[in-house]
Amino acid sequence: MINKGDKIPEVNLVKATENGPEQVSSSDYFAGKKVALFSVPGAYTPTCSAKHLPGYVEKAEELKAKGVDEIACTAVNDAFVLGAWNKDAGSEDVTMLADGNGDFAKAVGLEMDGSGFGLGTRGQRFSMIVNDGVVEELNVEAPGDFKVSAADYMLDQL
Repeated sequence: MINKGDKIPEVNLVKATENGPEQVSSSDYFAGKKVALFSVPGAYTPTCSAKHLPGYVEKAEELKAKGVDEIACTAVNDAFVLGAWNKDAGSEDVTMLADGNGDFAKAVGLEMDGSGFGLGTRGQRFSMIVNDGVVEELNVEAPGDFKVSAADYMLDQL
């Protein structure tokens, strides 16, 4: 599993944009900025839609006031689903980074087996502060919890 002080591994992600999916390498995306990244097991799932994404939308200005350049959400979903979810429940303050094949989740060692719920392999619920490609803070939830990956928790770390 990735740790504080580690560099984000090189993988391709797909950024959901108004013009459609845009492929981006993790090294390019995280270079030269401070990113508040949070991962959800899936778009449109209960906790993710009711608490996780809305918390980052609500706290976006506070996060930016504390030095965050960009807020990003990743999930093992495709860019079309993440784009629709952001349009329905998010904001322009949150960049959606699709990890459709779970390559990012695997590369950071934070994948989970959701096959018991018909979800297959997904990313765990976590958050991290990434500064110029290096993990400054890492918050991984225990299964079923939603505490340390919340926007409020991250605000306290900044």
